Amino acid sequence: MIIALDYDRTYTRDPGLWNEFIAMAELMGHKVVCVTMRDNTEPIVPELTIQTYYTARAAKGRHLIMAGIEPDIWIDDDPLSIFQGKQS
Repeated sequence: MIIALDYDRTYTRDPGLWNEFIAMAELMGHKVVCVTMRDNTEPIVPELTIQTYYTARAAKGRHLIMAGIEPDIWIDDDPLSIFQGKQS
């Protein structure tokens, strides 16, 4: 199973919780990726141990599909960002 995890206002609200979640998911054989609407010039610091995809304000779902990733589960505080981009 592939799980897409949002960064801002999701992971950042409780990094300890999400780090434990990521570790458990990986232990169970699942893949967790981080997806953020940030541009790659706004890097996540400190870097996560999982692959991070920067959409540059584009819709997250389309961006990941174009990267060959089709999440089974999305965890995001703003579900509309999966389908809609945002203006800078």
